[in-house]
Amino acid sequence: MGKSVFDQLPAAYPRRFVPATADLTNKDIVVGLLKSLLSREIVSKESFEQWILDNSEFGAALSQAGSVLYIAMTCATDDPLKAAAYQAFVENVEPAVKPLGDELNKKFLVLAEKFPLDQRRYEVALRAAKADVALFVDKNVPLQTEVALLSQEYQAVSGAMMVDFEGKERTLPEMAKYLLMTDRDLRERAWRATAARRLQDKDKFEGIFDKMRVLRQSIAANAGCANFRDYMFKAYHRFDYTPDDCKAYQHAVKDVVVPLRREIDLHRQKDMGIDRLKPWDGAVDPLGREPLEPFKEAGQLIDGVERVFSRLDSDFAGLYRDMKGLGLLDLQSRKGKAPGGYQNTLNEARKPFIFMNAVGVDDDIRTLLHESGHAFHAYLSAHDPLVEYRHAPMEFCEVASMSMELMADEFLGEFYPPREAKRSSVELLEGIVSTLAWVATIDAFQHWIYENPGHSPQSRREAWVRFNTEFGGGVVDWSGLDEERAYFWHRQLHIFEVPFYYIEYGIAQLGALQIWSLFKDSPGDAVAFYKKGLSLGGSRPLPELFKAAGIKFDFSKDMIAPLINKVYRQWKERL
Repeated sequence: MGKSVFDQLPAAYPRRFVPATADLTNKDIVVGLLKSLLSREIVSKESFEQWILDNSEFGAALSQAGSVLYIAMTCATDDPLKAAAYQAFVENVEPAVKPLGDELNKKFLVLAEKFPLDQRRYEVALRAAKADVALFVDKNVPLQTEVALLSQEYQAVSGAMMVDFEGKERTLPEMAKYLLMTDRDLRERAWRATAARRLQDKDKFEGIFDKMRVLRQSIAANAGCANFRDYMFKAYHRFDYTPDDCKAYQHAVKDVVVPLRREIDLHRQKDMGIDRLKPWDGAVDPLGREPLEPFKEAGQLIDGVERVFSRLDSDFAGLYRDMKGLGLLDLQSRKGKAPGGYQNTLNEARKPFIFMNAVGVDDDIRTLLHESGHAFHAYLSAHDPLVEYRHAPMEFCEVASMSMELMADEFLGEFYPPREAKRSSVELLEGIVSTLAWVATIDAFQHWIYENPGHSPQSRREAWVRFNTEFGGGVVDWSGLDEERAYFWHRQLHIFEVPFYYIEYGIAQLGALQIWSLFKDSPGDAVAFYKKGLSLGGSRPLPELFKAAGIKFDFSKDMIAPLINKVYRQWKERL
């Protein structure tokens, strides 16, 4: 992926405040523009609202400059020039922006007192600005820069991982394909080879994380928070739920979801005719059928998903074709590419970009559908002039992506004959159960990490194994794999890069299941509600976004139990 793709994307609207030729990777230019906003005299409500729009324009342009550098770096982590360009932005521009951004927030709040705004329109912005001002501490800026650079280091170490297997050097996503093979010996050798490669860098990952942990503790203390968990709840603007709500979710999952996960695993073990289910047995077809192979090249994936969207909704198909035509899809796995997948919004162009590592497996379809849900969210909220309102809280962003997976599941005939489409659906439902349990695992682990800031690496490993056991269902046998299990959490990039960003997946999965339930009865109504919710972006509080989408913001046991019962019934019917 090169810069030329992004150079072809004009701003969605002509710039009014930011000069057309401004280099927003240049710290001096960025600082100059910020100071211009800070020094501008505001004499009326009209000039105040224009100032807000100019501030938003600048924020969108700066965000896009950073996004382009990040995308380029993750698409080629082995390119030193791209790595250096992103690092320079993180080290020079972002630290310069943060204290001035705090001053802008303060000015916004003062002016809002002097020139009162429409309370409904600006409710979310005012609430967020007050929280950010309360949390900002000047001396945290260099610490946050250090954490960002450590995140880049994590990406680089992960992206460099290659495995020599079956006579060829392979990426980790390519290695995952072997876990779908019916030859159990081959799966075990592939799993062990991948685990061994990860363990080679375990000390690097441990070192990176311990540095992050210490820095994060200091950041929280500087901001007057009891621990980093409490700091992040404020930083994420989690106004509508608490750490105790998250722990209630963990308990509910243990009571309701884990038993179903155990039943699924026991069913798999029985179908496979084995005495013990091992970690390399969880992805293969339990009936010994060859892996689903929906496509061979990324182009086939792109075209197949376009056909899926054409059947689901013509608007979605049109938006997807827009991305495709603009070259905003980088899907193929390759050496030097960062792991995982993401959607990144280019905020000035108001266009989404999708990154993933496709290797020709069923999960690749799900990933592209998931990230396309995020992309449609970006498109449907692109109309809002305020950049911060073009981004919903993550708890609702993931509703957009997970709901898309579930609704599009009805049209997998574009990739498979009926029997294989049904098989893929079973895997989706089993994956939902696994996701809800995995979210509880990761969330509980992160709460423990930051509630026990002085913990040792050994106690951290023990805590991980404890949570992994508690939410794992108790069927998979890890005997003889103590070290592999103890460091298994290293592959979860959220713990390193976006701490505490994981409960969102559980909350959103429950929202998505509600949309799916409606879709089964009334597809048109479900799609209409979905679009309505997404079109609000982040302009309303979280419960209102859920309500607009025709669902409830609720992740208590009372919500989880009936939804899991529906999943269970569908799973049994499709077996």
